Amino acid sequence: MTNEAWLVFGLGNPGPKYEATRHNIGQMVIAELASRIGTGLTRTKLRSNVGTGRLPTGSVPGLPGPRVVLGTSTGFMNESGGPVRQLADFYGIDTERIIAVHDDVDIPFDAIKAKRGGGEGGHNGLRSMTSVLGTKDYLRVRAGVGRPPGRQDTADYVLRPFSKDERTTLPIFVSDLADAVETLINDGLDAVQQKFHSR
Repeated sequence: MTNEAWLVFGLGNPGPKYEATRHNIGQMVIAELASRIGTGLTRTKLRSNVGTGRLPTGSVPGLPGPRVVLGTSTGFMNESGGPVRQLADFYGIDTERIIAVHDDVDIPFDAIKAKRGGGEGGHNGLRSMTSVLGTKDYLRVRAGVGRPPGRQDTADYVLRPFSKDERTTLPIFVSDLADAVETLINDGLDAVQQKFHSR
């Protein structure tokens, strides 16, 4: 049985070693959304930290926003698919209402893109989700982190903290990404693309 809730899952790795890295920006966005909703994230048996509630604003003024399930994995990036599947099954959420929030090296730092489906671009979290869900047809909010400088390995680059310059604008970037998620849920993919792709 399905319902009208949305599952927003922030990709990343567990523990303090990784929490400030580029690869964990999806989890930073989940923390921002949880703060807006007024909920915390609780560790569950579903291999996830989970918070639920309603968005503070909906598409109709004065009415509560849509119900959302916010999740981050308690495991590592390359095992993201299992927790996503478990949460979707537990809360009865269709794949078309799953949103993955993740870092993307193929777009510049501070850029925001959204799409449904497509490739994984070498991203192990997306690859795991596609494998376990059995489809690529889920939504993605892509947080640009830029390409690694010089010959630095991409895997090493995304597991490093943001640079000093990047950290000055990171809070605004994370807030804008949370806005993009809200717009996607309230107004649809076309709306979020029009509003944020030219940001």
